[in-house]
Amino acid sequence: MGVLVHGKYRRSGEAGRAGAGAGERRKALGRWLGSLRLPVRPALRLPVRSALRLPQRLAGLRWPRTRQAQRRLAQGLMAACVLALAPATWMRLEAGDRVGTAAEAPAREVAVVFGAGLWEGRPTPYLAHRLDAAAELYRTGKVKVVLVTGDNSREGYDEPDAMRTYLTGRGVPGERIVSDYAGFDSWDSCVRAKKIFGVDRAVLVSQGFHIHRAVTLCRSAGIDAYGVGVDEPRDVTWYYGGARELAASGKAALDALLRPDPRFLGPQEPGVREALAAGAR
Repeated sequence: MGVLVHGKYRRSGEAGRAGAGAGERRKALGRWLGSLRLPVRPALRLPVRSALRLPQRLAGLRWPRTRQAQRRLAQGLMAACVLALAPATWMRLEAGDRVGTAAEAPAREVAVVFGAGLWEGRPTPYLAHRLDAAAELYRTGKVKVVLVTGDNSREGYDEPDAMRTYLTGRGVPGERIVSDYAGFDSWDSCVRAKKIFGVDRAVLVSQGFHIHRAVTLCRSAGIDAYGVGVDEPRDVTWYYGGARELAASGKAALDALLRPDPRFLGPQEPGVREALAAGAR
């Protein structure tokens, strides 16, 4: 009986002796390499490996030992928190007592409802709650016209039309609803309400975490604004919206200070004026 080695047959005894000889040679090579005592090089720090080790490095950070270093670190953290919270705090102070419920809202001719996203072409629950509040303002005679402002920048996504459909289903006549298709953000919506639709006084409708920013921006745009803050359960979306406001407040503060033109301005539109005239007849 034999085995095939490099294309040739060897008897099993010869193959065993050849395998044993190879094993002895490997062991001898290992002992020789070990005797050399080569210096051990550090492992390569590849980007992926560095990223994986980042949590371990962060865990290895230590609190400064000296009181002076501790004081400087604490002061730096406090300064960062103040800078992050300053715009949102300013907007709450600026809005002041101009925020309340639908029942507390003063009578104004126009209500402005800000878009808040669509799900499969229909208003999200948060947007639906805003529209419910606007419908209540109309039913109770607090407002005569509802201006819905939202995003229609891409095909197949039309916030204002979805908002109009929802409001008409809640009893608001279609001729009392005016659509702004270029309300890409809160500042754009406020500026366009003033410059394009001629709104001077309005009740703004949004969630509580957003309404102070909306009131501040619309006042900066020249609108005498009162905000209705819609209550929501403290769910994940609510906490996300509140956290998002901290980032959005910084941009809003710059918008209120610099007052840039909106992304799309365009010509004046008579929609609000015509809707008010139709209601007066």
